[in-house]
Amino acid sequence: MKKCFGSVILIIIFLFLGSCADTTSRSTGVYMLLDSSGTYTQELKQAQAIINYLLGTLQSGDSFGIAKIDSASFSEKDIIAKMTFDKRPSVTNKQKRLFKQSVDTFLASVKKGSAFTDITGGLLQAAEYLNETGAGKKYILIFSDLKEDLKKGHIRDFPIQVPGCEVVALNVTKLRSDNVDPREYYGRVQRWEERVTEGGGHWRVINDLNRLENILGS
Repeated sequence: MKKCFGSVILIIIFLFLGSCADTTSRSTGVYMLLDSSGTYTQELKQAQAIINYLLGTLQSGDSFGIAKIDSASFSEKDIIAKMTFDKRPSVTNKQKRLFKQSVDTFLASVKKGSAFTDITGGLLQAAEYLNETGAGKKYILIFSDLKEDLKKGHIRDFPIQVPGCEVVALNVTKLRSDNVDPREYYGRVQRWEERVTEGGGHWRVINDLNRLENILGS
């Protein structure tokens, strides 16, 4: 009888441990938004170094997406490349080469900047993609001066939901008007920070691109 009782206890313990198993995803998801509007297109060469770094850092099972923010309204056509890397390292390497080719082709084709930048739409699309991947760590990288220029009649003054996302603004260059009144620059950065944090995300700004290891850091 004691032996049976002991067996029951062991079964209960195993069931309890099984129910408490850590199901948190260990994968990382990164979605990068590239501002290709106006004079900011001149900055895109620096973005290439960041992308190469990320391709070398992300592992099998991780996800990576890149899109341009140069249209009046963000849509699927703005996506340059997106991929979840295979669990097999050999396949992952092939995927990364194809990914890099798509990005290089896009960067080589950018000649003239667009008149519009739908950053809000890009953020919403990025959050949706990262949620679909099921990644445990989610990063949205914005390579932009953070100046949103919308087509007349387009409304983006609403809350953006980016729960659990680390939103990192990269290479936030100053506009000509910022040099006249620096408060415009700091005000622009602060407004985006407020929108991201109110939407459940975390906000950082990295302008020193010599320390690329900080991009996916906490």
